[in-house]
Amino acid sequence: MKLWLPKIFIIRCWQILVVMVTMFCCFRSSHSECDFEAIFNFGDSNSDTGGFWAAFPAQSGPFGMTYFNRPTGRASDGRLIIDFLAQGLGLPFLSPYLQSIGSNYRHGANYATLASTVLLPNTSLFVTGISPFSLAIQLNQMKEFKTKVDEFHRSSYSYHGTGIGGVKQYLPQVVSQIAGTIMEVYGLGGRAFLVFNLAPVGCYPAFLVERPNNSSDVDEFGCVISYNNAVVDYNNMLKESLTQTGEALSNASLIYVDTHSVLLQLFRHPTSYGLRYGTKACCGHGGGTYNFDPNLYCGNTKVINGSTVTATACSDPKNYVSWDGIHTTESANKIIAQAILNGSYFDPPFPLHQICDIHSIG
Repeated sequence: MKLWLPKIFIIRCWQILVVMVTMFCCFRSSHSECDFEAIFNFGDSNSDTGGFWAAFPAQSGPFGMTYFNRPTGRASDGRLIIDFLAQGLGLPFLSPYLQSIGSNYRHGANYATLASTVLLPNTSLFVTGISPFSLAIQLNQMKEFKTKVDEFHRSSYSYHGTGIGGVKQYLPQVVSQIAGTIMEVYGLGGRAFLVFNLAPVGCYPAFLVERPNNSSDVDEFGCVISYNNAVVDYNNMLKESLTQTGEALSNASLIYVDTHSVLLQLFRHPTSYGLRYGTKACCGHGGGTYNFDPNLYCGNTKVINGSTVTATACSDPKNYVSWDGIHTTESANKIIAQAILNGSYFDPPFPLHQICDIHSIG
């Protein structure tokens, strides 16, 4: 395994059912078209490119049908946002850190695994099955990786999130953990941080089917108002924390990335982006408004009322925002990635186009 010397990092935090973190770590050579030549990614299923399934092989069904034509351990019909960002920076897809056979770590590694958490697993109320690879473990894996290189210079980070539900009491701890991680990676040389906010989970089919039959808590687009208001509260808390953290770090840039606005528009106005369905899952069971059954997830089969039933995928995932009620489709991921790469949602502005020649992500 050949290792390159890290000079630039990006950390990205993505949170869906549990609060996750993603980190990109980048390298540079004299012949590069971009300062970011490698990515180290920390996160959960939203950015897991096969780590969980490398450790626990089991994925089957329609996953990967759009781009890879087979399951690859990604929780979507095709590429994830992390895949599109790698393409945009002219890099290959990230190899999972847990997949030692056939992997190439020349351009980084992906530590993300399905159902990983930022906080200790016993603080999560979203899922019953939680990955043992929490943020702390993933960070330790990166540190282990770092010891194998000879030089470590400057870094750049980016966090992204989606989802909180009803555990608002834990949000200050989550924000604190993220800030603490930034401080720790800053100590390793990180200087530029892109921090992604949380997505509007009140529009996710998985949450919508569980909501009480209370029309007063649903907006004109069919999303749960209380859930989305809680997300806004978290995003404000995160932004304030970044400001405070940035003041404590000399010669560092902490950039707040408002991907929440992109995804909210996708859910509310899918046709404006060339899609058809906002709050209906492509892969699921039950049909109806959401096509999501919490007892039968995408690709799974079970006996219901004496009949064998499978949660199957639609024939046109390119028309959907939601892939399986929890994760987004390749089409949505591409739109979000394009918004990130063009820098329209950076606060304050971040000169990504001056740092990199952005590649097409078609």
